[in-house]
Amino acid sequence: MPAPQPTSGPTAPLLVHADGDTDVRTADTSATTANTTTTDTTPATSTVTPTADATPAEAAPHPRAHRHALLRLGLLAAVLAAAAASLLLWDPTAALAAATGPWRMPIALAAYAFGTVAFLPRPALNAGMGLLFGSLWGVPLAVAGSALGAIVAFTLGRSLGRDALRPLVRGKVLIEIDRRLSEQGFRSVLLVRLFPGAPFQAGNFACAFSGVRFWPYLAATVLGVVPTTAAYVIAGASASSPGSPAFLISASVIAAMCVFSAVSLWRARSRRTT
Repeated sequence: MPAPQPTSGPTAPLLVHADGDTDVRTADTSATTANTTTTDTTPATSTVTPTADATPAEAAPHPRAHRHALLRLGLLAAVLAAAAASLLLWDPTAALAAATGPWRMPIALAAYAFGTVAFLPRPALNAGMGLLFGSLWGVPLAVAGSALGAIVAFTLGRSLGRDALRPLVRGKVLIEIDRRLSEQGFRSVLLVRLFPGAPFQAGNFACAFSGVRFWPYLAATVLGVVPTTAAYVIAGASASSPGSPAFLISASVIAAMCVFSAVSLWRARSRRTT
C-alpha cells in the first residue's frame, strides 16, 4: 500500500497507525486563530487636558495682586512728586528760622525729615541745623532728623513700592546688591551710610525695596550718618568765622570725604569697563 502523500498548507495533525491507516485528529483552531490574529482597534483615550483650558490664574498668576502693586507704586511716585513740588511753595529753612519757643525743635525735626523725603540734599540740611542750633544741639537734631526721614522713606517704599519693583530686579549687579542687603543688612547699610558719595534718599528706597529688616536698617543708619552729619553741622555752625579751627577741621573732613567718594567712584567705573 503506497504511503500517504503530505499535503501542502496548514493541515490538522496526522496520526499514523502500524497498519498504515491514518487517523486525522482535527483540533478546533478557530478560537486560537481568532486570538492570535484579532487586534484591538479601539482608539485610546487621552487623559491630557488641553492647555487652552487652563485657568486664567495659571496663565497669568495673580493679575489682581499685580495690578494693586502697580497702583501702590503709582501712589508712591505721586507722594514723592508732591513732596518735591511743595518746596516751590515753602522753604524749610525759613520755617525753621520762624519757629520759636518749645516747638522749635519738633518743627526742626519735622522739616528735616520732610526735606529728606522731598530729595533735599542732606549737606544743606545739616549746615542749616548747625547755623540755627549750633554744634551742641545741631548734631543730635540732624542725626535724629536723618533717622526720622529714613523711617518715613522706608515705610513708604516697603508698603507701596516693594511688591511692584521686586520682580524687576534683574542683572548680576542688582541681584548681588539685593542679596547683600537681605543677608547682611546691618553691615551693608552701615557701609552705604558711611560712604560720602551715596545719596541718602536712594539708599533709603534701595533698602526698602530689598529684603533688609527694619531694625538693622535703622540702627545702621543712625550710626552711619554721624561722621558726615557732624562735619556739615559743625561747618554750618562755624560758618560765621571761617578762620576758626572748628570750621577749618570740618571743611578739611568734608574735602577729604569728597575726594574719597570721587576716587571710589572712579575705581568702580574702571573695574566695570575692564
